Amino acid sequence: MGVPLGKASFLALFLQTIFYGVFFTLYWLTLFVLFKKTGNQRQLLIPVATLLLCIATAHLVIDFVRGLEAFVFKVNTIGADAYYSDLASPLDLASKALYITQTTLADGVVVWRCHVLNHRSRFVAIPGCIVLIVNAATGYYVVWALSQAYALSKVSTAASACITTFYTLTMFVSVTCTISIAWRIYHTRRFMPGGLAALLPVFIVVIESGALYATSVLALLISFLVGSNGEYIMLGIIPPIVGITFCLIILQVHFHIGGNSPIEQSSELVGGIITSLFRGRSTQDSNFTMQRMAVHITEETEVDQSDMMGKSSQPVSGGVFQL
Repeated sequence: MGVPLGKASFLALFLQTIFYGVFFTLYWLTLFVLFKKTGNQRQLLIPVATLLLCIATAHLVIDFVRGLEAFVFKVNTIGADAYYSDLASPLDLASKALYITQTTLADGVVVWRCHVLNHRSRFVAIPGCIVLIVNAATGYYVVWALSQAYALSKVSTAASACITTFYTLTMFVSVTCTISIAWRIYHTRRFMPGGLAALLPVFIVVIESGALYATSVLALLISFLVGSNGEYIMLGIIPPIVGITFCLIILQVHFHIGGNSPIEQSSELVGGIITSLFRGRSTQDSNFTMQRMAVHITEETEVDQSDMMGKSSQPVSGGVFQL
């Protein structure tokens, strides 16, 4: 027997509150890290993180209002199950619109990250933008279609197909971009001294963040296809998960790369290698040829270039790993 709609919505609100608390804490830790930085790091990462927090906050507030109406104010009139079954409710539509906005913003960050790592290639940017536009249009069309439905009516076949498409495209963007970024780091790192081990923390950060987000969307898609009310649970917790993933990337890169690890020299070497890899220009040396990629990280380090290339001492500043 499936979970009743009212209980599923209550559980969604409970879990969403917990995940939002985690996101809120990580957000302030991220600000503490980013306020020490200058330039593009503060100009780009802080507004994006703040926007993600604002959307997650608005989503939580709307769900709290709906919970009060379902379980307190209207519990003796229509009941919680009937209240949450009204797909044309303005609050429900607003909640879904915020969810679509949050996921579209997250997908845009992932596509941009992949685009930068691939030397700003149009072959990455154009397909990625097309998928983003189609996905956003599909999601907002679903919101419009639900707004035209009668109260307590079921989702139409067309709207159901669009919902499936939206979830599938969201997961597709996350998985393909994560694989592309991981492969790009691995492929470029093969030509650097030390192999992949020196960049292993960054490699793990990319895989973990993509897996967390993609798994959540996959659970949402499966629950929708099987007709489970668990869909409402996932709809509630994904908005804060998006922000958690974004902040975790910044914090993990900071503590793995920028922080003082037990082996300080290894950390500095990694920072220098990241600088060499991710500048977006090509440099040549008498010993080997090295390609640089533009990646934004939240940490800056200095390393003696002679340690890496055997040349005269020349300071190299760290790049910004925009993840």
